[in-house]
Amino acid sequence: MGIGLSTKFESRITQVTGPHWSRSAKTAAACEDGLVTNKQSGGPDLDLRESILSPEQRARALSELSTREFDILVIGGGVTGAGVALDAASRGLSVALLEKRDWAAGTSSRSGKLFHGGLRYLEQFNFGLVREALRERGLMLERLCPHLVHPIEFIYPLKHRLWERWYMGAGLFLYDTMGGAGAVPRHKHLSKKRILQMAPGLSSEGMIGGISFFDAQVDDSRHTMELVRTAAAFGAVTAPGIQVIDLTHDPVGKVDGAIVRDLESKEEMRIRAHHVVNATGVWTDEIQNFAGGHADFTVQASKGVHILVPRDRIDSSISIFVRAEDSVLFIRTWGNHWLIGTTDTAWNNELDHPAATSTDIDYLLRNVNRVLNVKLTTEDIDGVYAGLRPLIQGNKGATSDLSREHAVQTPVPGFTTIAGGKYTTYRVMAEDAVNESIKQLNLSGIAIGTPHSDTAHIPLIGARGFEAAAQEIRMQANALGLNAVTVDRLLHRYGSMVTDLVALMRSRPELAKPISDGAGYLRVEALYAVTHEGALHIDDILTRRTHLSIETPDQGLKAAVEVAQIMGAELNWSPERTELELAHYQKRVAAELAAHKVPDDSGAQAERNRVRDIRLTKV
Repeated sequence: MGIGLSTKFESRITQVTGPHWSRSAKTAAACEDGLVTNKQSGGPDLDLRESILSPEQRARALSELSTREFDILVIGGGVTGAGVALDAASRGLSVALLEKRDWAAGTSSRSGKLFHGGLRYLEQFNFGLVREALRERGLMLERLCPHLVHPIEFIYPLKHRLWERWYMGAGLFLYDTMGGAGAVPRHKHLSKKRILQMAPGLSSEGMIGGISFFDAQVDDSRHTMELVRTAAAFGAVTAPGIQVIDLTHDPVGKVDGAIVRDLESKEEMRIRAHHVVNATGVWTDEIQNFAGGHADFTVQASKGVHILVPRDRIDSSISIFVRAEDSVLFIRTWGNHWLIGTTDTAWNNELDHPAATSTDIDYLLRNVNRVLNVKLTTEDIDGVYAGLRPLIQGNKGATSDLSREHAVQTPVPGFTTIAGGKYTTYRVMAEDAVNESIKQLNLSGIAIGTPHSDTAHIPLIGARGFEAAAQEIRMQANALGLNAVTVDRLLHRYGSMVTDLVALMRSRPELAKPISDGAGYLRVEALYAVTHEGALHIDDILTRRTHLSIETPDQGLKAAVEVAQIMGAELNWSPERTELELAHYQKRVAAELAAHKVPDDSGAQAERNRVRDIRLTKV
């Protein structure tokens, strides 16, 4: 039957509910009998019914969180925390995964959106890290989530005839032949004429030729979402909107759980766990303070800013990699836009809402304009976002090996922290964290779990049955009124889970229509975000389930009206609640735009913090 609805179940649900199938319970029923085997990949079975992150699922999760004792409690619903939950659950451990706001609300929806080895690490002779990252890139492209991760070709314009071509060529030769060899095509040397044929918008001044090479692009927030859902399919109990306000200790000082607050209801409860994993990224030190003890490292936040401009603003058929004043710049294709970034500056302000400044934006424009014939201005920008990298710094007296990009430590019994790293190596980080957790559990006399990780062989749920799902939606595209471009976009966003969306559109044909002023996103995607992906607020859909907040000139303000109507009908919002949600999103957009006009971090942060995440305003 594949991942989504079988004909049998679709027929049965229509008989029971009628043609206007809209409530979450009804969509959840669509995955009845959703047991899927993972024998082809060497991993255990999983139950896709448990992967549905509906409002009902969250209510059940809250009940379980307050009554069960878990082997591992994971704090942090970004890519690392989701990876830890999947790794632990797939080894047979009982797992709870908590996120303060929405899945991927922090760094994991604000990354550079690349799975890459990191050319800059070659310049630092950090070959081991590059090899590790390239191996992970290959796994994503070929096995774990090929529907979400795609090869992307870059050109690097050369300015110096001999040494630069040799220097970059040698580095890219290593890039092609280390851990991820064969996952993408190899680099090629190109003439100046060929470069300008591919990218007429590049300035020819000083250019003597170039080199093309490949990396891999990913929709980071959707990838993190699939990790969460796959972990849930393996039995992890997952809940967003849950803030840890303290950790609990047993009489001898071992961490044995957490006190949390549900940011939707404001109710507090205690969660019991044999072991707690801190995977909160730039919030690491905050959770560490609850645990006590002496940590070998702290986390320093570094801000990275990206901008998006429409594709017609740069005349090129290929993405571009250039050196900036003090770093490198990726000018990469992203749907109907160019995604340009990033910056790298220390951030010493509040962590929840990092703000891009006019200085950040000017830096990006200045550096991209150095290589373009037609210069970009702020008027060309459709979207801006800022994210924070968690960089580890050793404390005085540290004994841990901090030479790698990430580190794992257990500063007090019952509590392990995983920090640092980069999006590309999340799976390795998760494996290290679970290995340490199992070691600590065994030391405390709790012999549980499988000693070895199998996540290198566990495809995400959207990768399972992908070919059958692709065939199904293409066969039904005409009847649904979907063109080939829309079908391909849906497949690359949802993978085999697209069959769930097809079933919704067949039951309610109006859902196949685009959202008004919604950059091509369909109404069904807004509904699916609520019924299957745990979205509870407008921002969850416009910023992370879709990217309307950065892909439209008005930051999704017009689309928000229709999205609010769809969400409100599904979540039983009153007219007053719908207006409150809309007003909050409108104020949030205004706060971000105001911050972008301020030159310094503290001033921009003050503007952005005028409107906090709607969950945090309820505290």
